[in-house]
Amino acid sequence: MIDLAGKKVTVVGLGRFGGGIGVTQWLCGRGAEVTVSDRASADDLAGSVAQLEGLDVKLHLGAHELDDFLEADLLVVSPAIPRDIPPLQAARDAGVPRTSEMNLFIERCPAPIVGITGSVGKSTTTSMIGDILARKYTVHVGGNIGKSLLGDLDNIAPDHIVVLELSSFQLEQAEALGVSPQVALVTNLTPNHLDRHGTMEAYSRAKQNVFRFQKPSDLLILNADDPETADWAELAPGRVDFFDPQGEAFELQVTGRHNQCNAQAAWAVGREFGIDRPTAAAALGQFQSLSHRLQLAAEGGGVKYYNDSKCTTPGGLVVALDAFDPRTAIVIAGGSDKNVSFDKMGESIARRAKGLVVMGTTADKIAAAVENSRCDAMPAVRKARDLEAAVAAAAEQASPGDVVLLSPACASYDMFKNYQERGDLFVQLARRLAGGGG
Repeated sequence: MIDLAGKKVTVVGLGRFGGGIGVTQWLCGRGAEVTVSDRASADDLAGSVAQLEGLDVKLHLGAHELDDFLEADLLVVSPAIPRDIPPLQAARDAGVPRTSEMNLFIERCPAPIVGITGSVGKSTTTSMIGDILARKYTVHVGGNIGKSLLGDLDNIAPDHIVVLELSSFQLEQAEALGVSPQVALVTNLTPNHLDRHGTMEAYSRAKQNVFRFQKPSDLLILNADDPETADWAELAPGRVDFFDPQGEAFELQVTGRHNQCNAQAAWAVGREFGIDRPTAAAALGQFQSLSHRLQLAAEGGGVKYYNDSKCTTPGGLVVALDAFDPRTAIVIAGGSDKNVSFDKMGESIARRAKGLVVMGTTADKIAAAVENSRCDAMPAVRKARDLEAAVAAAAEQASPGDVVLLSPACASYDMFKNYQERGDLFVQLARRLAGGGG
């Protein structure tokens, strides 16, 4: 760990979602000479830039400047930045060291770390684990769930516990660090981010960094029902345990069988830290849905509207659809393309959905996948020009007892800045149609 005071550090990627804000603030607090480089314009990044007001930071926005990369003592690269952009390649050839916000945190964290990854359910599971462990310990929750913990380092003690949601992009960067969390949990594995990783093998390898560098005394927890990760136990350097999604059910306020799976995973981590089942059950019984994750947005005329905008994978849509009775859900799906197959998702929609409204770049692909698996007249499939039209079309098909489910199965970037903006608009539209209910 180098002393950052006086060092020239370039933060590559501020982001509309603000992923570079926390690390920029932290670097300034340690006396680094910080430059932020982002290809997006100042107008596009206005919300993020506003949060850096008052800091001694150079903002080079609208394009990357090569000197910011070659003259830096250190590059801090956002996980969202492709590894092969020319300035990063040039810096690599010049021997400029690079790291990430997450790597900076992990190598300085004095407390044991629980790392959660997977394709579906990791945000909810991370939050459930935080709530369970908080019954006995001082807990800090962050990572890909949206909060940088760098600013909290001074308040994290060795007897605390840190719970981190870790994406495949973050774990890909962590390989250079050669460190894995003391407790690692993998919820499941389904195809995702193949536009970035290229193959399932590369995607799997990135995920495996959550346990690849564990010590013999460390623990990896796997899903007993997930065939894609069944053989990962053989790769683990440390202990291995399994959680059983079919285990004794918890009383939950959140809907869906998948949340029972998330609860079982969280309980497996709680056991490792000496939490008894009644204590875990009490925490889980109070757990509320996270925003944009199968969140009840509104209810009116006997129809419920669910915001699952965080669902950016086909597997996530299948899980969300299984939370409701067959032929009661009118699904809104579609967005930007991550080069994953919609075939299995199409089978599930054809078998279980009452209706489907598609939108965005992937609209035709999703509709075709459903048509290829159709077994009867349901679901009715419509195409909408935007989310407002999609919600209206879905509501037209809904009868009392039905649900309108925004579960896009795709990223949002063809139509929105991020999934939060997409979900927030859905909530507004749903509440308008429901007459302000919810």
